[in-house]
Amino acid sequence: MDASSIEKPYVVGIDVGGTNTVFGIVDARGEIKAQSSISTRGHATAEEYVSAVCNAMIPLIEETVGLDKIKGVGVGAPNGNYYNGTIEFAPNLPWRGVIPLAKLFEDRLGVPCALTNDANAAAVGEMTYGVAKGMKNFIMITLGTGVGSGIVIDGHVVYGHDGFAGELGHVIVRRGADARQCGCGRKGCLEAYCSATGVARTAKEIVTNATEETSLSKIKIDDITSKDVYDAAVAGDKVAQSIFDFTGNMLGEAIANFIAFSSPEAVVLFGGLAKSGKYIMDPIKKSVDTNVLNIFKGKTKLLVSDLKDSDAAVLGASALAWELK
Repeated sequence: MDASSIEKPYVVGIDVGGTNTVFGIVDARGEIKAQSSISTRGHATAEEYVSAVCNAMIPLIEETVGLDKIKGVGVGAPNGNYYNGTIEFAPNLPWRGVIPLAKLFEDRLGVPCALTNDANAAAVGEMTYGVAKGMKNFIMITLGTGVGSGIVIDGHVVYGHDGFAGELGHVIVRRGADARQCGCGRKGCLEAYCSATGVARTAKEIVTNATEETSLSKIKIDDITSKDVYDAAVAGDKVAQSIFDFTGNMLGEAIANFIAFSSPEAVVLFGGLAKSGKYIMDPIKKSVDTNVLNIFKGKTKLLVSDLKDSDAAVLGASALAWELK
C-alpha cells in the first residue's frame, strides 16, 4: 500500500444499477464500513443524479470516516468506459448519449474517480478481495439478467483499444434460423441462453414440450423464473434438472472456447445462477472437460465467487479506487 493509502485508508464504491444506485465506504481489507442507496431513476439529468448521490453519500462519509480520509471513488456502471470515465449509450439508464460520470463525481467530491463497466468492476473486486486474490490470469463471468464478463491477463483487466473489450456474453454460440434473439440486436448470443432470463426462456420452451410431469407446469408459462427452475430442481423435478443440464452444457462449451483464448488460471462465476450448486456446476464441468482443447485439460479451476451478492458490486467498484494516483 502506498503512502497516500496510509494517509487516506478508505475508498468509496458506487454501483450504478438500472433501478438503484448503491454506494459504500470500504477499507483495504474489503470491509464495508457503511453503505446506503438511492433510486437511479427520477433524475432528469446526469448532473441531477450525481448531485442526489452526493447529497446522500457525503453525510455518510463525514459521519463514518471523514472525506479527508477518502483516497478515491470507483464506479461500476452499465456501458462504462474505463479509459474515458464515461457511460456510453446505456440502454437501461435514463440518460442518453455519452455521460462523463467520473468527471462529474470528481468535480463534486474533489477526489479522483475511476469508472468501468459492472462486470469488469466485479473482476477487479474478485482479484482484490475474493477467490481470485493473488491470481494474475482469470476470467470473471457474471450470470444475472444478462451475461457479463471481465478478462484479467497478467494482472490487468483487458479493455481493448476503445475500453469495451471482454463482452463474452455476446459471443454467438448458436447459429441458424432457430438462434434466439438477444437484447443486443444479434441472434444466438450466450446471454440469450445462459443468463437468468435465458434460463427462463429455456424453461418456457422445454415445459411447453415436456412429455413428463413437472411442477413447473403449474406456473403460468410466462411467469417462470430461474429461481422457480432451481426450486423445482432441488425438489427432484427431472424437467427442471434438464433445463440446468441444457444451460450448463452450453455455458461449458463457451468456457472451453474462452480458455483457449487466454489460458486462465480460473474461471470465476458470479450471480444468482452460479449459486445453483451442483445443478448448474456439474453440467458446466462436464461440458468444459468434454470440449476443452487437450493442452488445457485440467489446468483451469472453475470457481464460484464467495463475495456476498449484496456487497460484491460495491466492493468491485471500490477496488478500482485503490489504483488511483
